[in-house]
Amino acid sequence: MDCRCPGTRAPTARRPQRALPAETTVRRLLARVDADARDRAVGRWPADRRPKATGNAGLRGLAVDGKSLRGATKAHGRKIHLLAARDHASGLVLAQLDVGEKTNEITCFQPLLGAVTDLADTVVTSDALHTQREHADYLLAREAHYMVFVKGNQKNLHKQLKSLPWNDIPLQERVRGVSRGRAEIRRIKVATVNNHHFPGARQVIQVKRRRTCRKTDRTTIKTVYAVTSLTAEQATPAQLAKLIKDHWQVEALHHVRDTTFAEDASQLRTGNAPGCRPVGAISTSALSSWRA
Repeated sequence: MDCRCPGTRAPTARRPQRALPAETTVRRLLARVDADARDRAVGRWPADRRPKATGNAGLRGLAVDGKSLRGATKAHGRKIHLLAARDHASGLVLAQLDVGEKTNEITCFQPLLGAVTDLADTVVTSDALHTQREHADYLLAREAHYMVFVKGNQKNLHKQLKSLPWNDIPLQERVRGVSRGRAEIRRIKVATVNNHHFPGARQVIQVKRRRTCRKTDRTTIKTVYAVTSLTAEQATPAQLAKLIKDHWQVEALHHVRDTTFAEDASQLRTGNAPGCRPVGAISTSALSSWRA
């Protein structure tokens, strides 16, 4: 009696025992699994292996960031866009969601973090898109902290931050580094505030990024503003600088997924079944297993 699963190849002299399932079998299986349940399971495993917090000396950071799988599309042409929550220290992806065509990253923010059981005392960092009052209220209600960057999508808040007397505030931290052929110097100033037009805001940060391309010797200077609910007693300028650096390093994770797993190069197409999402889930699981 043949007890092999449908789709598996028959054993041969070269494969006397364990036969691998055919590619079509794997594809059908992944398409039948509930995509949201799979993403929750993929995130729950590394979450259980997440390093414990060690007090103020080691603030626990969690970066929320989105990534599009540029090559993969649904049958009707929509690009697959995933929103993920990544632990700063370990690089583990603790939660991941598909941003549907009838929604966006903003509305997926709370459902994404809802899959992370323990957010207490965690500093959630996110780009300017998520500088939303509702997000801040949600994080504070869960006893978490936030650090968000402020750009043109919050015009009034950006104007308020830009108008602060930064020239009178002394330089408090300077960070040097080299990444992808660019030498970078970040100069950081911090001011203590009380809410300052944003729920729970306790400190505002100015970061001046001076980048020099080693190949062309071209230098660019960019000023970035951020707001955090961390008080001066909870986070020093050096700790704030590290949180910012760790958040921006999410680009390195994107680089690994694009070069090692070739996510952007994938030309995967699907019909109604969620067949594209396993590409992100599998690479996420592999990276989490390697980092755990």
